[in-house]
Amino acid sequence: MEEVNKFAESTATIVDGEAVYEEKDPESNSLHQSLLKRNLTLSSSPLAIVGAKVSHIESLDFEINENDLFKHDWRSRSKVQVLQYIFLKWTLAFLVGLLTGLIATLINVAVENIAGYKLLAVINYIEEERYLMGFAYFAGANFLLTLVAAILCVCFAPTAAGPGIPEIKAYLNGVDTPNMFGATTLIVKIIGSVGAVSAGLDLGKEGPLVHIGSCIASLLGQGGPDNYRLKWRWLRYFNNDRDRRDLITCGASSGVCAAFRAPVGGVLFALEEVATWWRSALLWRTFFGTAVVVVVLRAFMEICKSGNCGLFGKGGLIMFDVSNVSVRYHAVDIIPVALIGVLGGVLGSLYNHLLHKILRVYNLINEKGKFHKLLLALSVSIFTSVCLYGLPFLARCRPCDPSLPDSSCPTTGRAGNFKQFNCPKDYYNDLATLLLTTNDDAVRNIFSISTPREYEILSLIIFFALYCILGLVTFGIAVPSGLFLPIILMGSAYGRMLGTAMGPYTKIDQGLYAVLGAASLMAGSMRMTVSLCVIFLELTNNLLLLPITMLVLLIAKTVGDCFNPSIYEIILELKGLPFLDAHPEPWMRNITVGELADVKPAVVTLSGIEKVGRIVEILKNTTHNGFPVVDEGVVPPMGSRIGATELHGLVLRAHLVLVLKKKWFLQERRRTEEWEVREKFTSIDLAERGVKIEEVMVTEDEMEMYVDLHPLTNTTPYTVVESISVAKAMVLFRQVGLRHMLILPKYQAAGVSS
Repeated sequence: MEEVNKFAESTATIVDGEAVYEEKDPESNSLHQSLLKRNLTLSSSPLAIVGAKVSHIESLDFEINENDLFKHDWRSRSKVQVLQYIFLKWTLAFLVGLLTGLIATLINVAVENIAGYKLLAVINYIEEERYLMGFAYFAGANFLLTLVAAILCVCFAPTAAGPGIPEIKAYLNGVDTPNMFGATTLIVKIIGSVGAVSAGLDLGKEGPLVHIGSCIASLLGQGGPDNYRLKWRWLRYFNNDRDRRDLITCGASSGVCAAFRAPVGGVLFALEEVATWWRSALLWRTFFGTAVVVVVLRAFMEICKSGNCGLFGKGGLIMFDVSNVSVRYHAVDIIPVALIGVLGGVLGSLYNHLLHKILRVYNLINEKGKFHKLLLALSVSIFTSVCLYGLPFLARCRPCDPSLPDSSCPTTGRAGNFKQFNCPKDYYNDLATLLLTTNDDAVRNIFSISTPREYEILSLIIFFALYCILGLVTFGIAVPSGLFLPIILMGSAYGRMLGTAMGPYTKIDQGLYAVLGAASLMAGSMRMTVSLCVIFLELTNNLLLLPITMLVLLIAKTVGDCFNPSIYEIILELKGLPFLDAHPEPWMRNITVGELADVKPAVVTLSGIEKVGRIVEILKNTTHNGFPVVDEGVVPPMGSRIGATELHGLVLRAHLVLVLKKKWFLQERRRTEEWEVREKFTSIDLAERGVKIEEVMVTEDEMEMYVDLHPLTNTTPYTVVESISVAKAMVLFRQVGLRHMLILPKYQAAGVSS
């Protein structure tokens, strides 16, 4: 909401979508507190920790603007045009899924080959006992890959850094996040993700893929980048924030599907986590988009199976198959399973708390300039390389299980469950198996089933402690990064530790304990349940895990909610991104919108036929994005006081600037005819954004002319009476997806609809 103002004689009030995001006065009481405790500005970078320039927050117009032009356009729309609109929506959903699947495959192929050849070279040096040379190659390659990703993010597209999910969540909630979905951001996100993940940093490509899918959706919806947009007339149907919002929701769900090969999980993720408004028609389109993604991924997996994609093969796309193990559990197993859930909630909330503190420290570092951002990213890269390469030397060599085939233990390639590392023949290094590999393969190794004695407790403790540290220090550097995989790595470690400690006292496989641990920490940190449950079932390909996975997720989320918000809510707060929560705060039920309006400045209104000079003055002296339009001298309704004004509707700031830009002025004060408006404006013109009043030149003579605002005014804005509680108004504001809400006095009822 931008502002709550009361306008004097007519006592109508406007609630506008921007200015409530103001800095909180520490001396103000709860009445004066802003609805959203956020800053008036937000960083143009998605990272709270990247000190970038700030820009004023703008909201999105999800409401249908029912002015005269819209009504004429709607009445004149033929059945063919309606079918074109429906066909275009499904076509764009198909293209979003297709392109997201193609780019996800490209990223996976690139990561598997770059990281794979790097690891093969390092292993060759280790086999030759040239350990220092191996470390130099390993650390040097990681350093260069991190440098490429960081330079791209810092110098070309700061909005490409981080996961991008909090910004998408804010956008779908109604906040315009600047430059988040541009072509430059998309390109940097793709290249940066390849570099950062290949560099062995403790991050995943899941968050970036969600952002990539959303960027693709946004660019398709607007016809391409800002400078090279297609002028195809069909795309005029998507010249509104409402349809772009739905398309970006399809992109986000396609991104999750591309990351996990989980079509149903992708749809549920969009529903549970990122989308504020949902309906059945959108459900069908998101599901269609994720189905296209799965088909594309499966097709490329078949192509790459025969070695056509280098080192990328069947295992390149993240999927941790544990379907070959029989899931047997008894009543006594409920205790350790519940314990995993409690641990996940406690550790997840602790992780959120510590990450919050570290991001604040990173903010201080990165505010010093681009060099410090690069230095921080490269320092984390060097620290990560030292730990991943050096810690396996602390682990003792373990003998291979004689029951295993000779080809599986020990392994000397880039992947495998029993890496030989520096051990003699028939021995393997369990810590190197987890550390000296890609993050995806590390998860596959720790999820491995029917390998009860593969890892020592000490190695699991070292692995868990290391990835807790790396997860905290890596997230926040200026590279594209995701939170899913680091949390999965941490959670699977303590889950496997508990399974190892249980020994013969449980029938559940240790690999399944690792799966449950990963699920619990995800729920404890991200506070998702339904979508996570389905994603893990699609990841592991084992439906028998459903009951205990549900139990773990519910316990972990409940415990985590007792301590702090979810990680995405914390990041939203750090970024200064406003967000309308689903549940109003308790104090809102004790205050009416009329009382809230009394503490705000008087509302700024415009006459139905207004002077050009006054419009220019108002636009230059206010930041409001909507103005009530009133007509004076109308016959008042029965029982109301004489001299009442009639509220004609609401006119947007963008439309006022458009009128001034096109110089649609009148020499005298009069109402215009409908044909005059259609001759000057089109629905495409009204969809334009970005023109500022400072860019419009108006002469002194034109200042004395008039503008008829009636044709451009939304005559059916959402209104509430001044006696409604703030809580009730906020629920309506959020559920309908409003940017402006008018508050009216308590006149008599005109009728009842039921």
